[in-house]
Amino acid sequence: MLTRNDTALIIIDVQGNLAQVIDLREVVIENILRIINGCQVFDIPIILTEEINLGPTIPEIMALIHGIRPIIKESFSSCGSQEFMEALKALNRKQLLLAGMETHVCVYQTAVDLVDQGYDVHVIADAVSSRKAKNREIALQKMRDCGVMWTSTEIVLFELLKTATDPKLRSIINIVK
Repeated sequence: MLTRNDTALIIIDVQGNLAQVIDLREVVIENILRIINGCQVFDIPIILTEEINLGPTIPEIMALIHGIRPIIKESFSSCGSQEFMEALKALNRKQLLLAGMETHVCVYQTAVDLVDQGYDVHVIADAVSSRKAKNREIALQKMRDCGVMWTSTEIVLFELLKTATDPKLRSIINIVK
């Protein structure tokens, strides 16, 4: 089970023109915004990456994450960036949530590298996508085969909430409405 004190969210490459042509674009973006809002309610740290050739992160995300500067990376795996690895280690969190694009390239390679480094990795399946649905499906299966857990936006939010008596319940209910 996810815990608030050991979880971090990594938003991978939700950028420019790529974000406009992604399969299930509206649903995926909506769920990424929900998970960001939820993590903010729980004070869970967020790391944002941008691949060097894809342009800026979409404005909807940037409007929510005040004070978080994207980590620019050249490698498909975020783990190929020394800045990313330093930021991740500084958080001292072992449970990592992944959301973003493209599932079969940057999300997949990051997830597998993080598992190999001993992290407990959870891909938020309704908050990742690729240009083609089949690539997303195959990547999710490959990640599972490598030890990555599948989850969903609402599962994460209620798993972190734990109880209906938590004072943050109303905020989470408003996010998932």
